[in-house]
Amino acid sequence: MYTVGMPVAGELFFMYATMLIAVPTGVKVFNWVTTMWRGAMTFETPMLFCMGFLVLFTIGGFTGLMLSIAPADFQYHDSYFVVAHFHYVMVAGAVFSMSAAVYYWLPKWCGRMYNETMGKTHFWISFVGFNITFFPQHFVGLAGMPRRIPDYALQFADFNMMSSIGAFIYGASQILFLYNVIATIVAGKPTSEAKTWEGAEGLEWTVATPAPYHTFETPPQVR
Repeated sequence: MYTVGMPVAGELFFMYATMLIAVPTGVKVFNWVTTMWRGAMTFETPMLFCMGFLVLFTIGGFTGLMLSIAPADFQYHDSYFVVAHFHYVMVAGAVFSMSAAVYYWLPKWCGRMYNETMGKTHFWISFVGFNITFFPQHFVGLAGMPRRIPDYALQFADFNMMSSIGAFIYGASQILFLYNVIATIVAGKPTSEAKTWEGAEGLEWTVATPAPYHTFETPPQVR
């Protein structure tokens, strides 16, 4: 919106309104951090993905704050800097958190435990591959590489090669994830405990594992 020719008053309105988005986002980040603060944390795969999400989402939030500044956005607009920001927010915000959810609830869904070593390997390959893919795009965007371009100038080749290598690494990690899920469903070690995780709370952990077709025959008592 900043680059469409609005009057200065319009640009100021959108700039301050966009900056205000950082307030509830910052509250969320501090909420997540303080939830973990001084807790008896263990670093199984779901927790690793949650922490990876938190780090990457926060980086995306900072670059979003940069994009909210109208004078600076004239340079950032429609560049690969925006692509990097968008993916740090949306891919980290959606894919990493959904991966954490799958690992957390997969034993409840199928009654079998996934391969923890393979899950941690999936996280680290994903985390490294993601950053190799999208972090260099900040630099090519600041250097002037536009979005939606079929070809690019030679000076952008090295960073684009890094992004391509990172994308293959990140994609390969998702194949590992798919294999782990399928292997768990087909031949995973059965888990006999209703609570797979120590200290797990929520109604889903009060029923058998795997959960029955009709989870509750009568309304559960919530305390």
